[in-house]
Amino acid sequence: MARRTDGLRPVQVAWLAGAVFSVSAGYGALLPVLPGWLATLMPGVDVVDVGRHVGFLSGVYAAGVLFGAPLWGAVSDRLGRRRVLIAGLVGYVTSLLLLLVPAATGLWGLYALRGATGFFVAAVIPVVAALVAEHTPKRLRARRFAWLGAMSLVGFLFGPALSAVGVWLGPWVAGAPLSPTLSAKVVLLLSASLGAVMMLGLARTLPTLRGDAVDAKEDLATSTGVGTDQASALPLYWLSGVVMFVLAGFELGIVLQEQHSSEVTSSQSAIMLAECSLVMLGVNALLFITSLLEKMPARTLIGTGLLLATAGLIVLATDPTDAWMYFGVSLTSAGTGLVLPVIAYLAAATSPPRLGAVMGGLAAASGLGQTLGSAAGGELFGALQHLTFAWLAAPLIAMTGLMLARHQLWSGIASTVIHPR
Repeated sequence: MARRTDGLRPVQVAWLAGAVFSVSAGYGALLPVLPGWLATLMPGVDVVDVGRHVGFLSGVYAAGVLFGAPLWGAVSDRLGRRRVLIAGLVGYVTSLLLLLVPAATGLWGLYALRGATGFFVAAVIPVVAALVAEHTPKRLRARRFAWLGAMSLVGFLFGPALSAVGVWLGPWVAGAPLSPTLSAKVVLLLSASLGAVMMLGLARTLPTLRGDAVDAKEDLATSTGVGTDQASALPLYWLSGVVMFVLAGFELGIVLQEQHSSEVTSSQSAIMLAECSLVMLGVNALLFITSLLEKMPARTLIGTGLLLATAGLIVLATDPTDAWMYFGVSLTSAGTGLVLPVIAYLAAATSPPRLGAVMGGLAAASGLGQTLGSAAGGELFGALQHLTFAWLAAPLIAMTGLMLARHQLWSGIASTVIHPR
């Protein structure tokens, strides 16, 4: 029986972080085997069409997050976050398992089920963030948010490793020769199993938490110096959408490079994706160890992140040689990895009755940015190749200019010192 309690114990936070890890790993695990699987579903198509569908499928997944996040967030404010979180994990696991059914593995079935997976993931990530924000004392909130961000990045980093395990296990489990379809299905089974473990762990350990259960919730509206609600969170929504647009296009460009350049191999692309996750993880660790979220103005952190990401994209666009590409990936990853945790932490300033709705809105904005970024990245990279990175820098430059030109718009949020001491 789940027991009612006033706060989250470390073991409960660990299971919540595990849920974020599992859905991130599931997305990252399928991505490396997706082009090969699509090629078998569409015999005779060229690499440009395959790349376009990879981008569209990533966009459909993100569109599921876009439409699901506001709905699940509002429902969690009314019915309770535990119920919504468990329902989301059940739907996530089911949508992955349905892709193992032969009748569902056609191209359009793949599109529909990837959208469904994104829809149910929208009931996991924002609701976990709302739970942690609502039921964590002020003194622990920065560390726990950094921990959640780190687990999301570790999950995405673990995804390609899970994919490699699937490729290795496929012939042994099925007793059949290795094929892209077999590899994809083993990856789906492993991802669903990981999600099921987290679902059972949360169902067993997560208490039934009340919205007014934690004394620390009185700090939520003052911990950042503002009482964030749907209206005052609009700048955060815009910023999150822009950064996710760029990040989605950037990561997709890394995946598609090998199809357009003989100088970039699949192993190099995998290393760059791993580098991206490791650098972002390192930035989260830096925020955790140094308590920068508590000491520096959020506007300074956001501006620094935007400048780093812009510089990295310009490096990638101007010099596609090995050493400079790795350097550009590091800069872009560090910049986006700095901005995203600040956005999430600022959104935690929401008063508890609206926390789910605001977190859902933030996830929806991220989903919209990821949807458009994936679709645009697939189209642009087919036409412009590495110059696509220069076009991806344009939204970041525009956002930086907006922050400088409309200082008053951001003064209530982005110039606030989180946890002033």
